Order: sequence, then structure tokens, then C-alpha cells
Amino acid sequence: MIKLLIIMLSFSFAYASSGESVSALPDLTFTWVGFASLIIFVIGYYFVAAEEKFHIDKAKPALFTGTFLFILVALYYAINGMDMNLVHTQVEHIILEIAEIFFFLFVAMTFIESMIHMRVFDRLKYNLVSKGYSYRKLFWATGFLAFFLSPVADNLTTALILSTVLITIERNKASFLVPGAINIVVAANAGGAWSPFGDITTLMAWAAGKAPFVDFLFLFPASIGGYLVTAYLLSRFVPEDVPPFDISTEEKPEMMVGAKVVMGLGVFTIVCAVFSHQVLHLPAMWGMLFGLSLLKLYAYRLKKVYNSDFNIFHSIAKIENNTLLFFFGILAAVGALYFVGWLALAAVVYDPSVLGPSWSNIGVGFLSAIVDNVPVMSAVLKANPDMGVDQWLLVTLTAGIGGSLISFGSAAGVGVMGKLPGIYTFGSHMRYSWTILIGYIVSVSIWYVQFEILGIY
Repeated sequence: MIKLLIIMLSFSFAYASSGESVSALPDLTFTWVGFASLIIFVIGYYFVAAEEKFHIDKAKPALFTGTFLFILVALYYAINGMDMNLVHTQVEHIILEIAEIFFFLFVAMTFIESMIHMRVFDRLKYNLVSKGYSYRKLFWATGFLAFFLSPVADNLTTALILSTVLITIERNKASFLVPGAINIVVAANAGGAWSPFGDITTLMAWAAGKAPFVDFLFLFPASIGGYLVTAYLLSRFVPEDVPPFDISTEEKPEMMVGAKVVMGLGVFTIVCAVFSHQVLHLPAMWGMLFGLSLLKLYAYRLKKVYNSDFNIFHSIAKIENNTLLFFFGILAAVGALYFVGWLALAAVVYDPSVLGPSWSNIGVGFLSAIVDNVPVMSAVLKANPDMGVDQWLLVTLTAGIGGSLISFGSAAGVGVMGKLPGIYTFGSHMRYSWTILIGYIVSVSIWYVQFEILGIY
């Protein structure tokens, strides 16, 4: 607990800058509400991190902590006769910031669930396992699919889909399942790092205007370079024999009518999001919601013309609402710490006389593995240290790939642990964590050569 408290004091920086400076708000850090807020945050996050131990969904403590902290701060303002407009304004800013991410993910998850319903991923799974590939070839196939699917589908969804493929291929062979699961987690996180849609951390940085859409693509060499090194080292532990699969007994799944159009609408929706944000200067989620409206209209046509049973509300009902509520709670909680004044301490870490931007951002990657990359990246953005775009890209990279170092350091890792209980565990992951650390070093090194030595940007 003490270690976590020190981490929070040293590195807690939060989500997108609201346009206000910390100095514009009263400093409440060393008041009773300041200490209470910090203690409640640490306790709340402990229960988030110990989700498996207490069997409590992480959204519950996160949502309670985020909402309660602002109630506590507002109560302090009311008791002391302070300006309540400051509380009202800050909460409004937090709501607007969270809404951009909330609705963006809401639409993205709806499209994914729609494609699952239309058996798009069932067909993908069948196409993989019916090829007669060896375990090692399947290892590389699932890894590359994860790396290139994650930038569009997000790392969590990608990891869940492809870990299901692993279980379909083989249910007991740990020598394939463990390296294969780690490979999918690393690939999904690395693939998500070079796309604004691939991870919640990159989405937050993009929505905050820290880098244009195209600039994230410059992280592709660092992302794939580190992943390939880790994947190569992991592949040496994967057997080369062929898994048993009798194609004559397996039914080939057929995609539903309209599946390809829905896939096309998904791609078009992403284009709309980019166009909205980069050209029209509207929130990215505006373009996403426009795409959702098109999906709803197409669902109506499918029902009228083809009598399809596709119902958009059934897809909406299946999305991970707990994930959305978790993001709401944790971002609100970090916003409360910013409002109280604790996050002003983060600026000291980024000062060139202390660690400086590069070492601080590299450290963010290791912190992401311990604490989870969402609150860490959220905190960096809220502290808003004075950095160039190259450094904002570095912290986006490290926060994304750093979560792979420990099994529960990213949403993708937690998701795969749930899919392979008793097989992909904290202990089994740590036995191969040295391969991920080497890949992490390679990714940061490629970033350094690309941006600092060659000046390619």
C-alpha cells in the first residue's frame, strides 16, 4: 500500500487538459479533504487491482471512488463557503472529456458485437484452424492478426477474439497456449499503440489533441519492431507439430446476410471519426455516432428486405457496459485528484533537472504494468507537462506496450486470463516476461533512433 501511495504521489497525472491551470484552483492537498481524497483513491484502486482476489467487478470500486470523491470535494467547498461555481465548472469539464471517450467506445463495441452476431469472427476462426498449420505457424498467424486487427477493433476485443481461437485449436497443451496467449496480448497492445483507436490510452491522447491522427502512424516501426523481437523469442518455446483437426467433422460457419456491408460500415465509421476530428474540428465520437446511425438504418433495411433477425439493440445489450463504467469512474477519480491539487506534483518528475521527459515517459511504461495504463495515461494528460509531439508519442507508446510486462497490466491481459483460467496466469506470464522486456527496450530504442537521432517525424 505504501509503495502504491508513493507511485501515485510521484506519477499521478490525469486526463485531457481542461484549459485551466492548477494555479487557478485553490490548493487543497494538505487539507483533510486532500488527504481523504488520496487515501480513498488508493483504497479504491486497490480493490480495482484485486478484482480476482475479491471477485468484485472493477467497475464497482472505480465508479464509487470517482463519484464519491467529487461529492466529498463539493461538501468541503460548501462547508467552507467557497466558490461552488468552481466545482460545477470542473465537473462539467470532466463530463465532457469522459463523454468523448465513452460514446466513442460505445459505438466501437456495438460494431464489434454486431459482427460477432453475424458470425464474422466465427468464419475467421474456422479459416485459421482448417489450414492444417503447425502450432508454431498458428502462433505467428494469431500474433499478426492481433497486431493488425487491434488498431481497428481495440486491444481488448482483439485479445478476447483470438484467445478464443487458441482454445479452439488446443485446450490442454500449455507449451502452445501460454506463449500463444502472451503473444496475443503483446501483439494486441503493440498494435494498438500506433493507432488512435487501438487502445484507450491512444484514444485519450488523440482526443486531447496531443498529436494529429497521422502522427500516431509514425509509431508503427517502434511498435512492430519490439513485437517481432518478443514474438521471435517466444516462438522458440512453441512446438512444431500439427494440432489434431478433422475438417470433415467441422461445419463451416457462414456469415449472415449483410455481414460484409456491416464490416464496410465499420471502416467508414472510423473514417468519419477521423474526418470529424481532424477536418471539421468536432469530437471524434460525433463521427462515430453518425456511423452508428447508418448501421441502425441498414439494420432496418435488413429486416424489411431480408427479414433478418439482426437487431442493433441486441448488439448494444451485449457490449461491455462494466468496461465503460470503469473508465467513467477511474477518469472521474483522477480528475478529482487534479482538482484537489495532488497532480501538480507530477510536473517535478518531468523537469529536466529531475528525470526529464524521456526517462519519465519510459518510466510510465513500467508503471502501466503495475497500475494499469488507463489511469496512468489519464494522469499524464491531466498534468499536461510541457512536451513536444515526439514525447507525447513516446508516452503513448510506452503506456501501451508497457502494460504487457505483467499479465494484469492491460485490459488485453486481464481479458485473456479470464479466457484461459489456470493456464495463462500471473506466474506463467512472468516466466516469459524477459522476452517482453527485451521487446520493450527495442521499441523505445527504435523511437529514439527515429525521433532523436534521425529526426524523422
